[in-house]
Amino acid sequence: MRSAALLAGPLCLLILADAPCLPAEEPRPSIGSEIRELRFKDIRYVPRTLSDLGDARAYVVVFTNTTCPIVRKSWPKLARLEAEYRERGVRFVGVNVGPQDTIADVAEQALDYGVEFPLVKDTDGSCVAALGVQRTPEVVVLDGGRRLRYRGRIDDQLRLGGARPAPTREDLRLALDDVLSDRAVACPETPVDGCLITPAAPLVPREPVTFYEHVLPILQAHCQECHRPKGTAPFALSTLEDLSAHAEMVAEVVAERRMPPWYGSRKQRFANERGLSVEERDVVAAWVRGGRLPGDPQRAPPPRTFPDSAWEIGEPDLITTALETHHLPADGFVDYKYVILPHVFVRETWISAAEIRPSNPQTVHHCNMAYLSLGKAFDDGNFITGRVPGGTAMILDEGVALRIPAQSVLGLQIHYTTTGKPETNRMSVGLRFPRGTVRRELRHVQVTTSRLAIPPGAPAHPVTAARTLPCDAEGLGMFAHMHLRGKDMTFRARYPSGETETLLTIPNYHYAWQQNYRWQPGTKTFPAGTQIEVVAHYDNSAFNPFNPDPTITVKYGPQTVHEMMFGFFFYTQAGEDLNVRVDPRTGTVVENPAN
Repeated sequence: MRSAALLAGPLCLLILADAPCLPAEEPRPSIGSEIRELRFKDIRYVPRTLSDLGDARAYVVVFTNTTCPIVRKSWPKLARLEAEYRERGVRFVGVNVGPQDTIADVAEQALDYGVEFPLVKDTDGSCVAALGVQRTPEVVVLDGGRRLRYRGRIDDQLRLGGARPAPTREDLRLALDDVLSDRAVACPETPVDGCLITPAAPLVPREPVTFYEHVLPILQAHCQECHRPKGTAPFALSTLEDLSAHAEMVAEVVAERRMPPWYGSRKQRFANERGLSVEERDVVAAWVRGGRLPGDPQRAPPPRTFPDSAWEIGEPDLITTALETHHLPADGFVDYKYVILPHVFVRETWISAAEIRPSNPQTVHHCNMAYLSLGKAFDDGNFITGRVPGGTAMILDEGVALRIPAQSVLGLQIHYTTTGKPETNRMSVGLRFPRGTVRRELRHVQVTTSRLAIPPGAPAHPVTAARTLPCDAEGLGMFAHMHLRGKDMTFRARYPSGETETLLTIPNYHYAWQQNYRWQPGTKTFPAGTQIEVVAHYDNSAFNPFNPDPTITVKYGPQTVHEMMFGFFFYTQAGEDLNVRVDPRTGTVVENPAN
């Protein structure tokens, strides 16, 4: 061991002889230093530490961003190295340090490059400081005792001005082999060709930022839909006092783009997309940092008003309430409950909006609604809508309506969650009927499979399903549903011409925020025969903070300990003109000139 340590210095000097000196302006932890802990956030916005990777014989920490060309070119070799050394007890983690990169960007990069090991975000620069790195893609190797054993390049293939056909020295591999063999690393530091790490710097506003003039308009436009008295959010953001009481938390979630919630990739655009601009996020941050000035109340915008109805769809034309009240235990799992609502649709009925409303919302994780036609078998086409975490009620575009056949009733499938104390709940459904002529019928396909077998510990297990559109279609939108191991989902259209288009990517799917993604009416059309393909990945690893059990093979099932894979694609038939007029009081047909 001593002879290996003595040789390490001269050998490393030979390798560095023709390389520029490493910058030394900032004090850096020396080789052999013990690194107590690294803190970062994962793609689910959860604060994590290096310890969450579990015990390992060695840790590889790769510093990345989304813009450095050498980082992009390095992903394939990093993925190969991680797959090779995973079985030898080595844990890799990619730490993003790009000041403009969001956590969603980090997740999307992992998906784009097929990276299975965890990618996380150094939100405050603490990882950079703790390990003394200066460029991307600089790598650090820690041994099982968290001692810094190597810091430098992956290998000598990629340079700032070009690249060799192949590396002549694979520094990371050599360092890992030394650590795993309990040897001193022959060359513990090497120069890194890559992009200098730029710390995030707060922008200095040109004028003082005040609540009434600058911040309140942002809250009204982007936050108060939920954050208002009697809203769905846990607290209101209507007044100066409201924001002051939650200022630091608001600043954090806004900076991370965690709020307003939106989990779709920004590469695809949707009519209901949420989010603040860079300038708006800077305004919120500047107000919190700059003394939280109130400003002049006389310059405040008029208060935002909301409908008096407690229903998101407005006052329903029909409310039907379950006859049964469910009594729920304080803890444990509750089997799915199935309810038939008492209203019978004697005649064919058309609806333009639907909302599922529990009397005790905190007890209902999600609820699906479908119609059941008396004397007929149930199929997937009977689905109407659902109530899901982070979702919204079904409100259809003008001229579009959903048809409920005559002699039908509504059925609910309810997934309850316990709260820590006994609870009761009773379900209601509100419907609104069309005010104008119905031109097109709402249709959908469910791109799904029940053939799930997610292996123990798999960090990105792929599952694919596809359905074919039976007619020329105008796309309305999409919706994704998985459980706690769901990691990402991508919708693609494979056209009869052979072309492929990505319709939606959800790079960091979150079970608690199942949103719909709606196109502007008339902007997306699909010829008959188009195949809608959905690809999902599941994280059954121990690093998934919500994983019920990473040691089992996960199959399809209704409870959150099981998994599901559903991609809903909503559309209308292109060129359809039903010309159906309905009674707005009942939703039933009063005149149909086409007949």
